[in-house]
Amino acid sequence: MTSPRQLDLPTGYTDLLEGLKQDVRAARTTALRIINTQLIELYWSIGAAVRAQQQAQGWGSRVIKRLSEDLRAEFPDMTGLSPRNIQYMTTFAGAWAEGPIAQQGVAQLPWGHVTILLDKLKDQTSRARYAAAAVEHGWSRNVLLNMIMNRTLERTGAAPSNFVQRLVGPGTELTQQIAKDPYSFEFLGLSGEVAERDLENALTTRITETLRELGPGFSFVGRQVHFDVDGDDFYVDLLFFHIEQSRFNCTKGLRRLGEQFALAA
Repeated sequence: MTSPRQLDLPTGYTDLLEGLKQDVRAARTTALRIINTQLIELYWSIGAAVRAQQQAQGWGSRVIKRLSEDLRAEFPDMTGLSPRNIQYMTTFAGAWAEGPIAQQGVAQLPWGHVTILLDKLKDQTSRARYAAAAVEHGWSRNVLLNMIMNRTLERTGAAPSNFVQRLVGPGTELTQQIAKDPYSFEFLGLSGEVAERDLENALTTRITETLRELGPGFSFVGRQVHFDVDGDDFYVDLLFFHIEQSRFNCTKGLRRLGEQFALAA
């Protein structure tokens, strides 16, 4: 029987395939950018609303703490609604007081980038310039921090002016970080399984460091290892073997790396 991959491909198939791949990548990048911008808009609107009450009624930290508790009771997956983060939101709304925020460069940055701008820069003009440069060049969070600490834009005089029109490139580190931003997963109610698999991928790509964290004597067996228990299928996220103890250990749920379970003596 002829395999589908052994069939003679029609003329133009390869070009069509490459074009469709580019379309998929572009659509995914656009979707990620839209989700991130909506999250930043939400945080800005929360901050603006709380800031207005602070100015009108003198809301203090105790009221914000209660607001955080009530919001998290309604949206338990969103750790981004902590009192500390709400305080960041009010600072954010005050720093970028002119709306709409979606039309400004900062709306294309992950929330972690925004908090760095708020923490490390006090001048709003500098914040806007570094936000624009981060979008234009696709800077990761660490690169943005290094650029600020080295005062790169002040020394070079670079002043990007087209950040409103420019979109984050699909191959940049910034886009990759948007795709992995836990705040976005929480915003969509996907923080559980999605975040666990992301952590699993990160651990297995740096297995040497992972084994060092687990302690001496561990060796890596595999990921998503299949077990048949009385006819039922089970899959272990990460399976290790401890040489000195002569037993297997696995991580369950990956919420806590140290949560290990002995499978066999």
